[in-house]
Amino acid sequence: MRKIIAAINMTLDGFCDHTAGIPDEEIHQHYTDLLNNGGVILYGRITYQLMQFWPTLIQNPSGEKAMDDFAIAIDKIPKIVFSHTLKDTEWESAKLANQSIEAEVLKLKQQSGKDIFVGSRSLIIQLMKLNLIDEYQLCIHPVIAGGGLPLFENINERTILKLIKTKTFSGGAILLYYAPTTNS
Repeated sequence: MRKIIAAINMTLDGFCDHTAGIPDEEIHQHYTDLLNNGGVILYGRITYQLMQFWPTLIQNPSGEKAMDDFAIAIDKIPKIVFSHTLKDTEWESAKLANQSIEAEVLKLKQQSGKDIFVGSRSLIIQLMKLNLIDEYQLCIHPVIAGGGLPLFENINERTILKLIKTKTFSGGAILLYYAPTTNS
């Protein structure tokens, strides 16, 4: 059975903002390795559209090895996009989900293969409410955004997590790996 891993960047004050973090070479390399070892990544429409920046680096590499390697990794990994408004993904390695998030994730989870990553705040919240996340990988950047979209918004049940491990980046970001234990 495949694991569902919520992997997301956030600020020290708990906000998810793609532009607020400080992605350096080391963080890009970490996420390149993560994607190269994954089976599929799930996105909501908004995050998916933000990620569509990366194929431009396939056509016109930046010259920064870590960014260019990440562009190749994200281009390669299969993507499933949950959207009610998109008609086409316009990315060869992406497809639109044709089932509810619960049905799609349960089907993927039962298949053999590599882990399933969830890279959108909205999907993490939905899957958390369905108790379908097996691991959280929260990369906390040393930035206080002062506002934005909180990761754990509209969560009505207490969820207890167990710290599995940590990874510290030289730029000050810290990656916290958690597994859910019980709800109470």
